[in-house]
Amino acid sequence: MPTLLFHSATQDMTGLKRLFDKYAPDVRCAVWPDVDPADVDVVACWHPAPGVLAGLPNLKLISGTAAGVDNILADPTLPPGVPLTRIVDPYLAHGMAEYVIWGVLHFHRRFDAILNGRPRREWNDPGQRPAGRTKVGIMGIGAIGGHVARELVKLGFTVSGWSRGAHEIDGVTMFAGEDGLPGFLAELDICVCLLPLTPQTTRILGTRTFAMMKPGAAIINCGRGPHVDADALLRSVRDGHLRGAILDVFDVEPLPEDSPLWQEPRIVITPHMASTVHASDMVRQIADNVRRVRAGEPLLNLVDRTRGY
Repeated sequence: MPTLLFHSATQDMTGLKRLFDKYAPDVRCAVWPDVDPADVDVVACWHPAPGVLAGLPNLKLISGTAAGVDNILADPTLPPGVPLTRIVDPYLAHGMAEYVIWGVLHFHRRFDAILNGRPRREWNDPGQRPAGRTKVGIMGIGAIGGHVARELVKLGFTVSGWSRGAHEIDGVTMFAGEDGLPGFLAELDICVCLLPLTPQTTRILGTRTFAMMKPGAAIINCGRGPHVDADALLRSVRDGHLRGAILDVFDVEPLPEDSPLWQEPRIVITPHMASTVHASDMVRQIADNVRRVRAGEPLLNLVDRTRGY
């Protein structure tokens, strides 16, 4: 009987199966490895173990369980030609906007300076300046990045955006492509990374791009850990070129206890909490695509493997 399989090498997927049992009881589900591989026609996964998907002979669809699918594309044995979909959740954009606004205010209102002075019991009012004098740049102007940019514009910040291709957003100065990157970075007070992870965006925030930024700029990364060269970031913060950073994502999660990032007070670490997919939307979208692939209908939120999103 056709079965939707849940699989992850890093997470317990039994909770997702329980959600399907509750919200989509008509979909037959199983959690790896408790399934006959020949029965599986759809798999919903996060960080699949190499070889598992390739061992499903009747696989018709691979569904990510989040907005990003770089963790799936990293599987060297990923079956070619099988459609791959991702989750698009409006709540994800709202949650991300909340997180980024907090991060922008952390630097704009100089809470970083206040917190760094606390061990010395410093009582220094950093003053206040209009939001329009703080220039915030968003790297990655997709559904999430575009929403974040619009919310920052509403708050009065001077906002710019950078992406692979051209976009237009009211109130946002746009830059595109490699040629547009230096101009985008040059005047920023705060750079927010919301890019998808692709070979082209891996380590995009490192020595080369930090040098394009003015002294005293800050970084907020809630895209993917490999977007940032952590060693270069530490050097740039410690030598005073960068003011600091807020990091929500890392190469290895949880961030290892011996990571030097923990030791730098000007780098704020949060546990991959910027935003999460709403459970009911995830179930609805995956279940809808299960029905669609079995009926031969067009799929929702299909990923272009060559672009990575």
